[in-house]
Amino acid sequence: MSVLARYNMSGKVALLSGAGRGIGAASALALAEAGADIAVMARSVDQLENVAAQARAMGRRAIVVPCDANNAEDVSAAVQRTVDELGRIDTVISVVGGSMPQPFMNTSDKDLRNAFENNVINGLRLVRECVPHLLAASNGVVGASSVVMVSSAIGHVVGRGYVAYGSAKAALDHAVELMAADLNPKIRVNAVAPGAILTEALEIVASNPELRAMIENATPLRRLGDPDDIAAAVLYLASQASSYVTGQIIAVDGGITTTNFNFPIADL
Repeated sequence: MSVLARYNMSGKVALLSGAGRGIGAASALALAEAGADIAVMARSVDQLENVAAQARAMGRRAIVVPCDANNAEDVSAAVQRTVDELGRIDTVISVVGGSMPQPFMNTSDKDLRNAFENNVINGLRLVRECVPHLLAASNGVVGASSVVMVSSAIGHVVGRGYVAYGSAKAALDHAVELMAADLNPKIRVNAVAPGAILTEALEIVASNPELRAMIENATPLRRLGDPDDIAAAVLYLASQASSYVTGQIIAVDGGITTTNFNFPIADL
């Protein structure tokens, strides 16, 4: 098989959460472009319909699966519907999470619980529901099925204001390593850790020329990332191009080793 052919996802089915916009939508369309049929999950039906329509225009099967990632019954039903309508699940991409930055002393127990619920528990719940179907799709072939979690650079770099979010993403990164150990050898589990990416979450900062310049100047590659930068890494990890890769956190962050956006939090 040629190297380029390893990226071909024809005949495969990908289930993506958080796929209505941003990184999730870009990843869904990258997989569709590579040949995969897709099931897109999120709460925003209109956005999902737009993503699905673009995939169908490429000749792919695409279904819209409205789902609240916080609701276990919703997630279970979404996974089953994907199998019922598309026949299988070869790869699952979890693009859920988020947490508002704030000083540690303002971070409540509820903030911490929400951060871990949104960034760790919801993603692991989806993977757990998909595992029987991933095993079935692998047909016993080592590494044929794959899981890709979308983490964050703040899971391994340091900056003020990120205690809840960064701790949750660091936990997710280690969960990826531990899931890989549990699910070897038939299911590969990896993550992408994005840096500052031009999505809606960064619009307020990116629309301020001074703040944008500050972030870009603090990034070794001197620019903000694009959702397609992450989608390309997701495609690599979802496809057989990464058939000898598992338990890895792939940083796609412009080369940062510390955060490129420290919140202006005063010393105590």
